[in-house]
Amino acid sequence: MSTEIHSPLSGIIPPLVTPLLGNDTLDVASLENLIEHLIAGGVHGLFILGTTGEEQSLSYRLRKEMIAETCRINAGRLPVLVCITDTSLVESAALAAYAADHGASAVVSAAPYYFAPAQPELVEFYEDLLPHLPLPLFLYNMPSHVKVNFAPSTIRRIAENSKVIGFKDSSANLPYFQSVKYIMRDRPDFSMLMGPEEVTGESVLMGGNGGINGGANMFPELYVAMYNAAHAGNVAEVRRLQQLIMQISASIYSVGSYGSSYLKGLKCACSLLGVIKDDFVAAPFHKFNEPERRKIREALDALPIKDGKIIL
Repeated sequence: MSTEIHSPLSGIIPPLVTPLLGNDTLDVASLENLIEHLIAGGVHGLFILGTTGEEQSLSYRLRKEMIAETCRINAGRLPVLVCITDTSLVESAALAAYAADHGASAVVSAAPYYFAPAQPELVEFYEDLLPHLPLPLFLYNMPSHVKVNFAPSTIRRIAENSKVIGFKDSSANLPYFQSVKYIMRDRPDFSMLMGPEEVTGESVLMGGNGGINGGANMFPELYVAMYNAAHAGNVAEVRRLQQLIMQISASIYSVGSYGSSYLKGLKCACSLLGVIKDDFVAAPFHKFNEPERRKIREALDALPIKDGKIIL
């Protein structure tokens, strides 16, 4: 059973961590606990198999299992967005078809990577892909990982197809985000979502539609409260909540010095909070060892938490 998306999709749509017990073993019990935790926290949708969900490290078999189990557990309560980013158009289309068959609401695609496409090639890729998609599409700007940035004019061109209903920006570049918003100004149905939680409040205050924020895996109620305050124009409340969000970013995502530190820190915190059982990270990475795990525990202890929830 799928949930229809009311455009523009707005609010906090967490990018779910993928709970794992091994490189090709999904922890279904932890996934169920995570989804119920997020729904109880008031989130507005679920986004799976993105950067936070380790899509590119997972087998196609496991990706399909994650789609099927998420849609089963969700049971139509919230829109489910499925990332289909791949270097292969055929594999992206196949995953989109599987998502549609199992009740997902939309798919999300970052630019194909490895050979970085030029802007005209990006347009061609999506013009080739879109006829194969049975669900609406969100474009996903992730230049740090795929080596290419969607030019605002490219987004405008691709979004001439009515299947393209929104955009997730993980560049953390607010002027760029506003440039895309401006060029899409005559499309009030086009959803503009921010990836980095550190600037989601600002983007919503400036007219954005919400955030796909990893920290919501831990504390969904915090990010929902931040969105609600920003949507209402309550700058003082956004500033207050922003301090907690920045404390999380500065202490949990910064343990270690590698690009994977965000993911390892987030999964470790989720396991320590009891949201998921294990913080196993798929190869080529490994979860934190005890010294780093201790730092994450200290970071959590420094937050105003009671019974696993952050005190707002």
